[in-house]
Amino acid sequence: MSTIAIIGGGAAGLMAAITAAEAGAGVTVYEQNAEPGKKILASGNGHCNIINTTSDLDDFEGEATDFAAFALETMNFTAFERFCKRLGLLLEIREDGKCYPMSQEARSVQSVLLRAAQHRGVRFENGAYVTGVTGEGNIFAVAAGEETRRYERLIIATGSPAAPQLGGNDSGMAMAEALGHRIVPPFPSLVGLHLDAAELEKMAGTKTTARVTLLVDNATVQEEEGDLLFTRYGVSGFAVLDLSHATSRALQAYAYVTVKIDLLPRFTVQSLASQIEQMAKTIPDDTLYDLLCGLLPRKLIRPLLQAQKIAADLPCSALNAKTAKKVAYIIKQWSFTVTDTHGYQHAEVAGGGVATEAIDPKTMASQIVEGLFFAGEVIDITGHRGGFNFHFAWGSGYLAGLHAAKAPAV
Repeated sequence: MSTIAIIGGGAAGLMAAITAAEAGAGVTVYEQNAEPGKKILASGNGHCNIINTTSDLDDFEGEATDFAAFALETMNFTAFERFCKRLGLLLEIREDGKCYPMSQEARSVQSVLLRAAQHRGVRFENGAYVTGVTGEGNIFAVAAGEETRRYERLIIATGSPAAPQLGGNDSGMAMAEALGHRIVPPFPSLVGLHLDAAELEKMAGTKTTARVTLLVDNATVQEEEGDLLFTRYGVSGFAVLDLSHATSRALQAYAYVTVKIDLLPRFTVQSLASQIEQMAKTIPDDTLYDLLCGLLPRKLIRPLLQAQKIAADLPCSALNAKTAKKVAYIIKQWSFTVTDTHGYQHAEVAGGGVATEAIDPKTMASQIVEGLFFAGEVIDITGHRGGFNFHFAWGSGYLAGLHAAKAPAV
């Protein structure tokens, strides 16, 4: 029986542990938190968007997203659902492809995985922060606290620096680098953005639906439509989270980054200007502010008009075609400079990680160090919002656990 140490008891680590134990290996999971699966508990606002039925490579980011193909196909939705049923976990599938546990509680996912691992003889070292890993011939020495133990295989499934309050850090990347692997510098993803705007305090708390366009060095890079939330620091919401990976990467490269917000995507500039002119004629005694209250969230109106140096108390009777077009333009193309992301503490995931160039995509084995494997977010593969990051965790964890257990004993 081969002995395997898994560093990290998150989604990928738990999948690897269950798979390796089923294949007959003796498995020990080192988890720095008091219990495994802490990020699972926080996912999907406590409901756990566990996978997505629509996964394909377009739902992932990284230097080489093709690397994820075999893991995603091996643990496709059908295979994952079968795995869950075998452990006693039923899934609810939504129309958009998102899947949740039938209980709607992330705790169910954590409990089922933990129980399955324990029933298969997996040993958990909770509250154990690994301080060092060294390779001694074909044996890995894992140091945690004052104790060092030796194993024939090592799986690094430590995740990323995202959500440090839940234990996120770059320790696994540091271990991989010390063992000879290149690291793609990590950065926050699925995170809010900081804007250079004086009026944010006045707009904070306003939620609407908008189209948000990301520009890097004045070139359009990505466009998303969905929920938009103005905050004291900038913007968040689904549309912003979906842009944040490319935004964060551009900021990391010291590019000039802006976002352009279209508050009324259903209109063109011309059709909106005409609509504003028509409305002004029907309420000549009201102000421009009053008119726009029928189109936009009230807290956005004065800052928006100020951006075009238009008086909010302008009588509608004085509104001409030129002013109507200026108003329409700023509603459709309100531009802000992005200064930063909201940081790892508020990021759902992180980009970057262990470069895929020296990892076998069919086994998750290191091509540099024999007996070393990787799984999950520590690898430079990042899923989009909607259960995709979990999908790669399940697939890569399965492959790492299976092949670590199958590897010839020393």
